[in-house]
Amino acid sequence: MKQGKLLYWSITVGVAGFLFGFDTIVISGADLPIFELWGNDYPCLGFLETIMPFAESCKDSYHGFFIMSMALWGTVLGALFGGIPCDKFGRKQTLIWIGILYLISAIGSGLANDPYMFSLFRFLGGIGVGASSVAAPIYISEIAPADQRGRLVAIYQFNIVFGIFIAFFSNYLIGAFMGDTAWRWMLGIEALPALIYCVMVFGVPKSPRWLLLNKNDEVNARALLTQIDPTGNIDQKIKEIKTSIQGAANEVSFFSSKYKTPILLAFALACFNQLSGINFVLYYAPRIFEAAGIDQTNTLIASIPIGAVNLIFTLIGMFLIDKMGRKQLMIIGSIGYILTLLGVAWSFYSGAEGFVVVAFVSLFVGAHAIGQGAVIWVFISEIFSTSVRGKGMSFGSGTHWVFAAIITMITPAVLNAFSTVSIFLFFAGMMILQLLWVLFVMPETKGKTLEELSE
Repeated sequence: MKQGKLLYWSITVGVAGFLFGFDTIVISGADLPIFELWGNDYPCLGFLETIMPFAESCKDSYHGFFIMSMALWGTVLGALFGGIPCDKFGRKQTLIWIGILYLISAIGSGLANDPYMFSLFRFLGGIGVGASSVAAPIYISEIAPADQRGRLVAIYQFNIVFGIFIAFFSNYLIGAFMGDTAWRWMLGIEALPALIYCVMVFGVPKSPRWLLLNKNDEVNARALLTQIDPTGNIDQKIKEIKTSIQGAANEVSFFSSKYKTPILLAFALACFNQLSGINFVLYYAPRIFEAAGIDQTNTLIASIPIGAVNLIFTLIGMFLIDKMGRKQLMIIGSIGYILTLLGVAWSFYSGAEGFVVVAFVSLFVGAHAIGQGAVIWVFISEIFSTSVRGKGMSFGSGTHWVFAAIITMITPAVLNAFSTVSIFLFFAGMMILQLLWVLFVMPETKGKTLEELSE
């Protein structure tokens, strides 16, 4: 019973990750059609050319900011402030509203008749993405036993990459059969899984740690902990949680020397996640493949291997994260990043065939999936104490999404201003720095309870 309930609750909450992955990647199929449809109507906004001086035209800067990265700016907002409703109203209530935002965004984006309404609905969906990257890992980490926490929280990451894979595949199928309105169906079809998620998430319980911390509700917290682990020492577990909560009475400010170490760890991990170039690749895969000589009509199908490799290596990462640990996976992933990014740079430099670029890019995504992809949400949800876990997860997630938004915003202009070789060499250099950080700074967290990590 314990395993069945834990798995069901984790999978249900993890569906928020599926919507996260689908929502962030589905835009890659709509990128060029939207530019062709509305590009001539884009206004020239001086401030965009100021922050992106290397943009070839005002169209590139507007498209990058308002069309391609607008959801990510919503994601930044959702991530930075997602910890507030998590703490005030509860993890479950926040997860319910996340599903509603996804649903509204999918319908609105698909029906939008101008770039302004499109940007608004993408922004709302982005808020859901950002909030889910805070609420879902926190919720799963708080219901999971220490020896299963890595695998169960990684269900969220698995759902993200499953959503990415389905988005790539969905884009290809819809693009092949729906004609000029294909991009609307690509975005609008997300309403179906969003509705299913909204129904499912009502069936999960509240977090027992949140009940103790925010409601002082020991009766219901005890009942939930008993469901999670019927054979465990529930009195001891409640005592440990209460001890950590009592320590919160004397808590200092979040941005103080007391939390310096977890703050710096979360910041570094989130920064490196995006400086790997992963969003650059996932959002603009069709453009990258077109630059490699693949015909535009085949760029969507060339993106499907990325989603498949991402899915396979995420499963491997889920299997290994509680066996090998977070740090070992990061080492493997970092080495994989470096080799594959150099491979992509070499492919463009030497003029290799397009399928060689597809192969290296797919392996790059595999390196991400087994390393950063499997680790980031697990690690950040572990390293902060219960009393500040919402703030800590918001900080780490917000950092991740700020970098993701900036990179996605400037990519159309960067692709016009710099060679593809230079771009991938830059990302490879960043991953050399990540490998050094993992080797000499990052601690191992596997097998420890949240209360032990808090101490």
